[in-house]
Amino acid sequence: MTVIRRIGPLFTDLYELTMAASYFDNQIFSDATFSVFVRETSRRNYLVAAGLEDVLRELEGFRFSEEELDYLRRTGLFSEAFIAYLRDLRFTGTIYALPEGTLFFPEEPILEVTAPMIESQIIETFILNTIGFQTNVASKAARCVYAADGRPLVDFSLRRTQGQDAGLKVARGTFLVGFSGTSNVLAGKQFGLPVSGTMAHSYISAFDREIEAFSAFAETFPESSVFLIDTYDTLEGARNAATVALKMKAKGYNLLGVRLDSGDMVALSKSVRTILDQAGLLDVKIFASSGFDEFEIMDIIAQDAKIDAFGVGTKVGVSADVPYLDIVYKLVRFNRRNIRKLSAGKVTLAGEKQIFRRMDGKGMLKEDIIGLRDDVIADAEPLLKKVMENGCCVGPHPALPDIQARFKTNFACLPEAFKSILNRRHFSVKLSERLRDVQQNTDRAR
Repeated sequence: MTVIRRIGPLFTDLYELTMAASYFDNQIFSDATFSVFVRETSRRNYLVAAGLEDVLRELEGFRFSEEELDYLRRTGLFSEAFIAYLRDLRFTGTIYALPEGTLFFPEEPILEVTAPMIESQIIETFILNTIGFQTNVASKAARCVYAADGRPLVDFSLRRTQGQDAGLKVARGTFLVGFSGTSNVLAGKQFGLPVSGTMAHSYISAFDREIEAFSAFAETFPESSVFLIDTYDTLEGARNAATVALKMKAKGYNLLGVRLDSGDMVALSKSVRTILDQAGLLDVKIFASSGFDEFEIMDIIAQDAKIDAFGVGTKVGVSADVPYLDIVYKLVRFNRRNIRKLSAGKVTLAGEKQIFRRMDGKGMLKEDIIGLRDDVIADAEPLLKKVMENGCCVGPHPALPDIQARFKTNFACLPEAFKSILNRRHFSVKLSERLRDVQQNTDRAR
């Protein structure tokens, strides 16, 4: 069960509040629509929407506490009248968003917020931080799942993720796209995730002999033991593991697996597999950890490594090859007037929008069309759903297994060329005729 943890409206950049104060002084309270999207990225063929539940939960409870208002007063930046206004401020807006687990592409709106200007302005930083990080991690993890080609993956990233909250979000985001579990015990409790772990090299070193460490661990965990075999000599470690596994079998228990954490994973996994098989331990799995992401996984599988599952850590937890997304939150409509930014390289699409998805005759993704919110496009499914109205969530939050199933369905419909780890491909994203007209009319009205 997800634990709701209040972040609060001070999780924002100062300029959001200074702009809000000026809006207040100038009586600017009309509705504004902001669109969230990721600008073109050179390293991702697709992205996976994630982080929406955190956004909705926080906005439902949006309010300034007296302690937070006292802090703002002490900065000396804000009038008493504005602070009094913030005391009663609640989020009252409407949000359309992609359900978590949905595939999308650069330049497409992930989420659109419509609310009075001050409300929609203050929440900008929070939304970008929340959606951007979790989407980036989920997208990286999805590539790992594809590279693993059916082999289970476990999130091992906690000790190197950049902060406690990030560790929790990584565990959730990786599970969302198909990881089988996490080493993060708190994430297991908060999100109902399977937890998984083996032992460290320090455990092995605490015993006089490696085989004694294996035997002791097996006594404590006879039904769930995985032995770490590379503390000293990996092949000798495999032989010691086989010896203990046979003793366990005589008592009616089975060793689940052995883990490799260093060295030539291809050569070692083949040798370890031979040792285990020759001992009759054909069901003992070989797990591998240490610096894996989609690139390393793809490479060693291509070399026929005898690895059954992977612990995936640092490089996914920080999305090492793409450590951030160029995600933005741009004003597209205000006071019944469409807005369009024309800065070089940063042009935006005016108007309240929808994504329409077309499939081909084989049920595969064919093209996306970005249109106006009220467009009707034949043979195309609208993807953005109304998830909040008048500051309240529309319907219950989906369970994580349901989000995982949505991703699996989406990914199965993505043509194979766009799943490539190495080759950059641009999915077809077009604009509807009516949306193009809005852009031209907005430009002429300037």
